[in-house]
Amino acid sequence: MASYVIGDIQGCYDQLQHLLTTIDFNEKQDQLWLCGDLVARGPKSLETLRFIRDLGTAAVTVLGNHDLNLIASAYGYGRIKVSDQLDSLQKAADFDELIHWLTQQPLVHSPDEQHLLVHAGIPPGWDRTQALAQAQRVSEALQQDAKSLTATMYGNEPSSWSTSDNMDDQLRFTINALTRMRFCHPDGRLELQEKGEPDSKSPLKPWFDFWPQQATTTILFGHWAALNGVCLHPKAIALDTGCVWGNLLTAYCIQTKQRYSVNGYQKKTMLID
Repeated sequence: MASYVIGDIQGCYDQLQHLLTTIDFNEKQDQLWLCGDLVARGPKSLETLRFIRDLGTAAVTVLGNHDLNLIASAYGYGRIKVSDQLDSLQKAADFDELIHWLTQQPLVHSPDEQHLLVHAGIPPGWDRTQALAQAQRVSEALQQDAKSLTATMYGNEPSSWSTSDNMDDQLRFTINALTRMRFCHPDGRLELQEKGEPDSKSPLKPWFDFWPQQATTTILFGHWAALNGVCLHPKAIALDTGCVWGNLLTAYCIQTKQRYSVNGYQKKTMLID
């Protein structure tokens, strides 16, 4: 049995199938851990969602910001762009079923104290226990009343947990930290606009600089394509290698610590938004 962590797929169904062939994935004995952002920008979000859903317990996915945006769109709050290529998914006969399935997926997956799967990262000051607890609160809100949650989840404030004064603020901060964060200010506040590579001359710090290097838990994350899978932190492993931007789709085997990659989605024009 092997467990493979796969970076952001973003509707790149054909590349996913190529990667699964490359690693000789056997759904009867292996398991996929998916970093979220299953949909958007690639051409086959519908096929991707159906395939992963139908894998059942052979696949575990956490929610990414694009997945949450898709859920929000089902309730009139999403910010879907033409470049997201989600038209066929939104018109599919089983769209409501797929949305319901997505709402059942967690924001964090941590089967043991050694590993934690999340889309973006863990905010400064949180440990594994707090991340699991706050992610569970979001999941409960999403499953109980997705419309109300998605109506209030957009926005960049509060930027710190300590200033999250009410339930809506706490849920929004948790969603932003776990699904959108890349950089933080030196004092630990989230910075949600910058998307580039870490720069030693910038006062902004990658979120993983705040994660203890002696922690027992290794964070497995996607979301940050500009890293191209390179993270020098001993307890953080970056898996988004920019498949939808024409780079690579990558899998990491938990047991062997080996990486496998296939070429990403190729298109003539790439619009970054």
